[in-house]
This record gives sequence, structure tokens and C-alpha cells, in this order.
Amino acid sequence: VSREIRNAVVDRCQAFDIALDDVAITHLNYGKEFAKAIEEKQVAEQEAERQKFVVAKTEQERIATVIRAEGEAEAATMISKALKEHGTGLIEVRRIDAAREIAETLAKSPN
Repeated sequence: VSREIRNAVVDRCQAFDIALDDVAITHLNYGKEFAKAIEEKQVAEQEAERQKFVVAKTEQERIATVIRAEGEAEAATMISKALKEHGTGLIEVRRIDAAREIAETLAKSPN
């Protein structure tokens, strides 16, 4: 744009036998419509960036959910395998411990 303005000013000045070496644009005003269009473009770009962030965040959450599910599935497989190999003894011990804790809590309760 500045090159076009420079060329136009140089051409116009040559008609009056004025030679210009350089043209500096120091102040430029835009029309209201142009300024509004620039602002709308910036808002649209910011919204597009926000949408990219939302998409990336959603993708990361999806990946985390898949990894969590894979871990839970692997844990369930390991527990199942351990039960097949060693029986339900550990589960019975945990059940007895839980019953003991419940009994102690109830014994301490004033009701």
C-alpha cells in the first residue's frame, strides 16, 4: 500500500516538475467501515484460536480417558488372573478387615 501511495505521489509531483527522493507516511486514518472490518477479523481470529484450544483440550481429555480405561482393564485382568492362581483368600481377608472396622465403629457409636 505504501509503495502504491509513494508511486502516486511521485507521479503527481513530476507533473509539477518536483522530484521526490522518498515519501514517508506518518499518519493514516482509516474509515469506520475499514476499522470495523479489521476489528471483526481480529475477533474472528481470536475465536478460531479459542476453538483450536477447545479441540486440543478435548482431544487430550479423550486420550486421558482411553489411558485410564486401559489401566483399569489391565488391573481387572491382573486381579482375575491372581484370583484364578491363588484363590479368594485375599478377598476373604479384606472382607474380614472391613467387617472388623465396621464393628469397631459401631461399638464406639453412642447409639
